[in-house]
Amino acid sequence: MKFGWLFTALVCLPTPAIEAQEPTTAPGNHSIRTNDLEADVKFLASDLLEGRLTETTGNHQAAEFIASRFGELGLTPIGNDDTYYHRFNLVTTRMQNGNTLHISGVPSLNPTLGGDFYPDPTSASSTAVGRIVFVGFGISAATLNHDDYQSGNLEGAVALMLAHEPEEFSPQSPFDGTVSSEESRLVRKILAAQARGAVAVMVAPDLHNHPGRRGPSRPMRSAWPPQTTRRVRYQLADWTEAVRIPVIQISAELTESISAAAGHSFEALSTSAERHGGADAIVLDRLSVEITTSVFRQRIPNRNVVGLVEGTHPKRKNEWIIITAHYDHDGKIGERIFNGADDNASGIAGLLEIADAYKHALMEGSRPERSILFAAWNSEEQGLLGAWAYAQNPLHPLAHTVAVLNMDMIGRDEEIPDAGGRRFRGLEPQTAAANRNAVNILGYSRSPDLRLAAVQANATTKLELKFRYDNNDSNLLRRSDQWPFLYNKVPALFIHTGLHPDYHTERDQPDKLRYEKMTRIVKMVHQLSWNLAESLDRPAYSAP
Repeated sequence: MKFGWLFTALVCLPTPAIEAQEPTTAPGNHSIRTNDLEADVKFLASDLLEGRLTETTGNHQAAEFIASRFGELGLTPIGNDDTYYHRFNLVTTRMQNGNTLHISGVPSLNPTLGGDFYPDPTSASSTAVGRIVFVGFGISAATLNHDDYQSGNLEGAVALMLAHEPEEFSPQSPFDGTVSSEESRLVRKILAAQARGAVAVMVAPDLHNHPGRRGPSRPMRSAWPPQTTRRVRYQLADWTEAVRIPVIQISAELTESISAAAGHSFEALSTSAERHGGADAIVLDRLSVEITTSVFRQRIPNRNVVGLVEGTHPKRKNEWIIITAHYDHDGKIGERIFNGADDNASGIAGLLEIADAYKHALMEGSRPERSILFAAWNSEEQGLLGAWAYAQNPLHPLAHTVAVLNMDMIGRDEEIPDAGGRRFRGLEPQTAAANRNAVNILGYSRSPDLRLAAVQANATTKLELKFRYDNNDSNLLRRSDQWPFLYNKVPALFIHTGLHPDYHTERDQPDKLRYEKMTRIVKMVHQLSWNLAESLDRPAYSAP
């Protein structure tokens, strides 16, 4: 790929897979209008929808609005039962009475619920009895050459593992070294132990990377709030319902007592878990445990909204490009409504306007060679659950997904205040004025091809594309819906104008958006999608 018109600094990069073409405006691009974007934002971020929180009336109304618009725009219903809905299930959990822990071999130990242990919200309701086997962090990650299960026999055993991951904050770590990696997600660790025959899992605090924690890795009142909260905690049913064994969190004090009774120290076990390549399993002799967990699971139906523009090429039409945005937000507290104009009515408005551009292209006699899936994800604010649900059960194989273009917060100028707090962790203070023409592009490190394609698509919109946050303490790369696709090695970009002081507050209102800038961003994303659809080659994924 030549990209001869790009600035010469790029010539030193590896030869990209995508064939460069002289920039021409995509058919239908002219139809993307500021007034249309503003009108959609004002409806989606109106008080009528009450913040679009998952499983609320306003959230359902948003889904139905998007589906209706997909129909008006002529998209093919590609969801379940020939609808515009890709359906999946969430799970909520409630701790019930009858959670117990008994340790044989140490008569003096009488663990108490809440102080020494509690059932993890991922736990099944079950009883298990077995010997204890320490399995380090309980991680099995072939891509990182790390396996805590490479030795020892877990069949019929209770797996004792540490929370988090080895060398969590070390730049030399084979894991991320900046923030917790996907491999340390607890449900993945539980399922890895279960697959190897474990009958239960006990999770102990990681004292090396998080010194000073004496209770469980988080207090029971955090995992199981004593009162119903405004935001229900949802889990993805595909993950949680796969857990069939008891899972409990235990305190550092209890772990120390168990270790000592078996002739070990918790400190020595923790040290052994940091070994590169994975820990050796250690049987804690002379001990066995009986764990009973009682957790009620309730399944909650949920849905993404999806529609397709089918491509024309006999072969490449089976290669999809997915354009995405999430439609949920944070709901309301009393009379305070979190309307989420930038987060993410802006992205959904962009999604609808790009779909309209493809309709105009068709009216002008142009249809893309590759197919374009428009996807409005739900429950992003709950942990990217709609996007994860699709990645778990895609409508089309991920191996035949060329790229994902995700728009999340595309209507403002990044503004990071001094001492802004945890929301802005890892981000340098900066003013909105310094970012008037800027848009952040994330995911670039996983596909240099896609990065160059974005630069090419920006030839006429002339935005300041900033490639800066892929490896950052802010964890932005994993905080929106491109992440489940990147994790599955699908090239993906996150188009994002940046955080600001109104982020996740009731001040995120339609009148704060810069619609002219937003129009140019949407035009650029549309151009990028069209270029990818027409390219002979597809962008390659590059491992980090």
